[in-house]
Amino acid sequence: MVGFSVPELLAAAAIAAVAGVVRGITGFGGAMVMAPPLALLLGPALAVPVVLALESIAATPMLVQTRREVRWPLVGPMLAAACMAAPLGSYVLIVAEPQALRRAIAAIVIVFSLLLLLGWRYAGRQRTGTSVAIGAVSGAMLGATSIGGPPVILYLLSGPDSVTTTRANLSLYIAATALAGLLALWAGGALATGAVLASLLLAPGYLAGLAGGVRAFPRFDDQRFRRFTLLLLITMSAGILLV
Repeated sequence: MVGFSVPELLAAAAIAAVAGVVRGITGFGGAMVMAPPLALLLGPALAVPVVLALESIAATPMLVQTRREVRWPLVGPMLAAACMAAPLGSYVLIVAEPQALRRAIAAIVIVFSLLLLLGWRYAGRQRTGTSVAIGAVSGAMLGATSIGGPPVILYLLSGPDSVTTTRANLSLYIAATALAGLLALWAGGALATGAVLASLLLAPGYLAGLAGGVRAFPRFDDQRFRRFTLLLLITMSAGILLV
Protein backbone atom coordinates (compact mmCIF):
# COMPACT_ATOMS: atom_id res chain seq x y z
CA MET A 1 0.00 0.00 0.00
CA VAL A 2 1.37 3.37 -1.00
CA GLY A 3 3.08 5.00 1.97
CA PHE A 4 2.44 2.16 4.39
CA SER A 5 4.47 -0.80 5.59
CA VAL A 6 3.68 -4.48 5.13
CA PRO A 7 2.69 -4.91 8.83
CA GLU A 8 0.26 -2.00 8.51
CA LEU A 9 -1.22 -3.51 5.36
CA LEU A 10 -1.61 -6.91 7.05
CA ALA A 11 -3.26 -5.31 10.07
CA ALA A 12 -5.66 -3.37 7.83
CA ALA A 13 -6.49 -6.57 5.93
CA ALA A 14 -7.23 -8.39 9.18
CA ILE A 15 -9.49 -5.54 10.34
CA ALA A 16 -11.39 -5.61 7.03
CA ALA A 17 -11.82 -9.39 7.20
CA VAL A 18 -13.14 -9.27 10.77
CA ALA A 19 -15.52 -6.45 9.79
CA GLY A 20 -16.77 -8.58 6.91
CA VAL A 21 -17.46 -11.54 9.21
CA VAL A 22 -19.34 -9.36 11.70
CA ARG A 23 -21.39 -7.75 8.95
CA GLY A 24 -22.21 -11.13 7.44
CA ILE A 25 -23.47 -12.48 10.77
CA THR A 26 -25.25 -9.42 12.18
CA GLY A 27 -26.27 -7.64 8.96
CA PHE A 28 -25.07 -4.23 10.13
CA GLY A 29 -22.10 -2.11 10.90
CA GLY A 30 -19.21 -3.00 8.63
CA ALA A 31 -18.28 0.69 8.73
CA MET A 32 -18.66 0.84 12.52
CA VAL A 33 -16.28 -2.09 12.92
CA MET A 34 -13.68 -0.84 10.43
CA ALA A 35 -13.67 2.93 10.75
CA PRO A 36 -12.16 3.46 14.24
CA PRO A 37 -9.16 1.08 13.93
CA LEU A 38 -8.48 1.99 10.28
CA ALA A 39 -8.62 5.69 11.15
CA LEU A 40 -6.05 5.03 13.88
CA LEU A 41 -3.88 2.86 11.62
CA LEU A 42 -4.09 4.72 8.29
CA GLY A 43 -5.40 8.16 9.25
CA PRO A 44 -8.98 9.42 8.63
CA ALA A 45 -8.21 10.89 5.19
CA LEU A 46 -7.39 7.42 3.86
CA ALA A 47 -9.63 5.32 6.10
CA VAL A 48 -12.89 7.12 5.24
CA PRO A 49 -12.82 6.55 1.45
CA VAL A 50 -11.58 2.97 1.96
CA VAL A 51 -14.50 2.15 4.27
CA LEU A 52 -16.98 3.81 1.92
CA ALA A 53 -15.64 1.81 -1.03
CA LEU A 54 -15.79 -1.50 0.84
CA GLU A 55 -19.31 -0.81 2.12
CA SER A 56 -20.57 0.10 -1.35
CA ILE A 57 -19.04 -3.08 -2.81
CA ALA A 58 -20.63 -5.22 -0.08
CA ALA A 59 -24.06 -3.58 -0.30
CA THR A 60 -24.46 -3.73 -4.09
CA PRO A 61 -25.18 -7.50 -4.46
CA MET A 62 -27.81 -7.31 -1.72
CA LEU A 63 -29.32 -4.27 -3.43
CA VAL A 64 -29.81 -6.27 -6.64
CA GLN A 65 -31.72 -8.91 -4.68
CA THR A 66 -33.91 -6.51 -2.67
CA ARG A 67 -34.53 -3.54 -4.98
CA ARG A 68 -38.19 -4.44 -5.64
CA GLU A 69 -39.03 -4.22 -1.93
CA VAL A 70 -37.76 -0.64 -1.45
CA ARG A 71 -40.32 1.87 -0.15
CA TRP A 72 -39.30 4.84 -2.29
CA PRO A 73 -41.57 7.50 -0.68
CA LEU A 74 -39.69 6.92 2.59
CA VAL A 75 -36.16 6.31 1.32
CA GLY A 76 -36.12 8.76 -1.60
CA PRO A 77 -36.22 12.03 0.41
CA MET A 78 -33.72 10.64 2.89
CA LEU A 79 -31.33 9.67 0.11
CA ALA A 80 -31.63 13.04 -1.61
CA ALA A 81 -30.87 14.89 1.63
CA ALA A 82 -27.92 12.62 2.41
CA CYS A 83 -26.41 13.09 -1.04
CA MET A 84 -26.68 16.88 -0.73
CA ALA A 85 -25.13 16.88 2.75
CA ALA A 86 -22.26 14.49 1.97
CA PRO A 87 -20.01 17.25 0.47
CA LEU A 88 -20.26 19.15 3.77
CA GLY A 89 -18.93 16.11 5.58
CA SER A 90 -16.21 15.68 2.97
CA TYR A 91 -15.10 19.28 3.59
CA VAL A 92 -14.84 18.50 7.30
CA LEU A 93 -12.68 15.47 6.47
CA ILE A 94 -10.34 17.63 4.38
CA VAL A 95 -9.91 20.48 6.89
CA ALA A 96 -10.24 18.73 10.27
CA GLU A 97 -7.25 17.84 12.39
CA PRO A 98 -6.70 14.05 12.05
CA GLN A 99 -6.45 13.28 15.76
CA ALA A 100 -9.69 15.14 16.49
CA LEU A 101 -11.46 13.33 13.66
CA ARG A 102 -10.20 9.92 14.82
CA ARG A 103 -11.68 10.63 18.24
CA ALA A 104 -14.91 11.87 16.68
CA ILE A 105 -15.23 8.60 14.74
CA ALA A 106 -14.65 6.58 17.91
CA ALA A 107 -17.17 8.69 19.85
CA ILE A 108 -19.84 8.24 17.15
CA VAL A 109 -19.36 4.47 17.25
CA ILE A 110 -19.68 4.46 21.07
CA VAL A 111 -22.88 6.54 21.08
CA PHE A 112 -24.69 4.55 18.41
CA SER A 113 -23.45 1.20 19.73
CA LEU A 114 -24.91 2.09 23.12
CA LEU A 115 -28.22 3.11 21.54
CA LEU A 116 -28.41 -0.14 19.56
CA LEU A 117 -27.35 -2.16 22.62
CA LEU A 118 -30.11 -0.58 24.70
CA GLY A 119 -32.68 -1.22 21.98
CA TRP A 120 -33.46 2.47 21.42
CA ARG A 121 -35.65 3.30 18.45
CA TYR A 122 -37.02 6.52 17.00
CA ALA A 123 -40.47 6.95 18.58
CA GLY A 124 -42.08 9.56 16.31
CA ARG A 125 -43.92 9.24 13.01
CA GLN A 126 -41.94 8.79 9.81
CA ARG A 127 -42.77 12.15 8.22
CA THR A 128 -41.06 13.46 5.09
CA GLY A 129 -39.51 16.34 7.03
CA THR A 130 -38.08 13.96 9.60
CA SER A 131 -36.71 11.71 6.87
CA VAL A 132 -35.01 14.67 5.19
CA ALA A 133 -33.47 15.84 8.48
CA ILE A 134 -32.15 12.38 9.37
CA GLY A 135 -30.84 11.92 5.84
CA ALA A 136 -28.97 15.23 6.01
CA VAL A 137 -27.37 14.35 9.35
CA SER A 138 -26.46 10.90 8.06
CA GLY A 139 -24.94 12.28 4.84
CA ALA A 140 -22.79 14.81 6.67
CA MET A 141 -21.58 12.11 9.08
CA LEU A 142 -20.88 9.79 6.16
CA GLY A 143 -18.72 12.28 4.29
CA ALA A 144 -16.67 13.14 7.37
CA THR A 145 -16.35 9.77 9.10
CA SER A 146 -17.70 7.04 6.72
CA ILE A 147 -20.28 6.18 9.42
CA GLY A 148 -23.65 7.45 8.20
CA GLY A 149 -25.81 4.38 8.64
CA PRO A 150 -26.66 4.30 12.38
CA PRO A 151 -29.12 7.24 12.47
CA VAL A 152 -30.99 5.74 9.53
CA ILE A 153 -30.91 2.24 11.03
CA LEU A 154 -32.46 3.52 14.27
CA TYR A 155 -35.06 5.46 12.27
CA LEU A 156 -36.08 2.69 9.86
CA LEU A 157 -36.25 0.01 12.54
CA SER A 158 -38.93 2.06 14.29
CA GLY A 159 -41.33 1.97 11.35
CA PRO A 160 -44.23 -0.34 10.47
CA ASP A 161 -42.48 -2.03 7.53
CA SER A 162 -41.74 -5.73 7.39
CA VAL A 163 -38.23 -7.07 7.97
CA THR A 164 -37.92 -7.66 4.21
CA THR A 165 -38.83 -4.08 3.34
CA THR A 166 -36.61 -2.59 6.04
CA ARG A 167 -33.69 -4.73 4.84
CA ALA A 168 -34.28 -3.52 1.27
CA ASN A 169 -34.53 0.12 2.38
CA LEU A 170 -31.25 -0.15 4.30
CA SER A 171 -29.49 -1.95 1.45
CA LEU A 172 -30.42 0.78 -1.01
CA TYR A 173 -29.54 3.56 1.40
CA ILE A 174 -26.13 2.16 2.36
CA ALA A 175 -25.09 1.40 -1.22
CA ALA A 176 -26.28 4.71 -2.67
CA THR A 177 -24.89 6.93 0.10
CA ALA A 178 -21.53 5.15 0.10
CA LEU A 179 -21.22 5.87 -3.62
CA ALA A 180 -22.37 9.46 -3.07
CA GLY A 181 -19.77 9.87 -0.34
CA LEU A 182 -17.05 8.60 -2.64
CA LEU A 183 -18.15 11.02 -5.38
CA ALA A 184 -18.15 13.90 -2.89
CA LEU A 185 -14.61 13.03 -1.82
CA TRP A 186 -13.51 12.78 -5.45
CA ALA A 187 -15.09 16.14 -6.29
CA GLY A 188 -13.36 17.70 -3.28
CA GLY A 189 -9.97 16.27 -4.27
CA ALA A 190 -9.84 13.99 -1.24
CA LEU A 191 -9.97 10.65 -3.06
CA ALA A 192 -6.28 9.89 -3.34
CA THR A 193 -4.72 7.14 -5.43
CA GLY A 194 -3.62 5.48 -2.20
CA ALA A 195 -7.24 5.15 -1.09
CA VAL A 196 -8.23 3.47 -4.35
CA LEU A 197 -5.31 1.05 -4.14
CA ALA A 198 -6.00 0.31 -0.47
CA SER A 199 -9.66 -0.44 -1.24
CA LEU A 200 -8.68 -2.89 -3.97
CA LEU A 201 -6.19 -4.61 -1.67
CA LEU A 202 -8.62 -4.91 1.24
CA ALA A 203 -11.73 -5.82 -0.76
CA PRO A 204 -10.96 -9.57 -1.15
CA GLY A 205 -10.52 -10.03 2.60
CA TYR A 206 -13.64 -8.03 3.39
CA LEU A 207 -15.77 -9.95 0.89
CA ALA A 208 -14.34 -13.29 2.06
CA GLY A 209 -15.17 -12.37 5.65
CA LEU A 210 -18.66 -11.30 4.58
CA ALA A 211 -19.26 -14.61 2.80
CA GLY A 212 -17.93 -16.52 5.80
CA GLY A 213 -20.16 -14.57 8.16
CA VAL A 214 -23.25 -15.26 6.04
CA ARG A 215 -22.44 -18.99 6.00
CA ALA A 216 -21.76 -19.01 9.75
CA PHE A 217 -24.94 -17.11 10.65
CA PRO A 218 -27.12 -20.22 11.31
CA ARG A 219 -24.65 -21.41 13.95
CA PHE A 220 -24.90 -18.26 16.05
CA ASP A 221 -27.47 -16.81 18.39
CA ASP A 222 -27.92 -13.57 16.46
CA GLN A 223 -28.98 -11.45 19.44
CA ARG A 224 -26.10 -12.59 21.63
CA PHE A 225 -23.59 -12.05 18.83
CA ARG A 226 -24.95 -8.55 18.22
CA ARG A 227 -24.58 -7.70 21.89
CA PHE A 228 -21.05 -9.10 21.96
CA THR A 229 -20.15 -7.12 18.83
CA LEU A 230 -21.58 -3.86 20.19
CA LEU A 231 -19.75 -4.28 23.51
CA LEU A 232 -16.54 -4.99 21.59
CA LEU A 233 -17.05 -1.85 19.50
CA ILE A 234 -17.64 0.26 22.62
CA THR A 235 -14.51 -1.11 24.31
CA MET A 236 -12.33 -0.73 21.23
CA SER A 237 -13.54 2.81 20.47
CA ALA A 238 -13.14 3.87 24.11
CA GLY A 239 -9.51 2.75 23.89
CA ILE A 240 -9.01 4.78 20.70
CA LEU A 241 -10.47 7.85 22.44
CA LEU A 242 -7.72 7.55 25.05
CA VAL A 243 -4.85 7.15 22.55
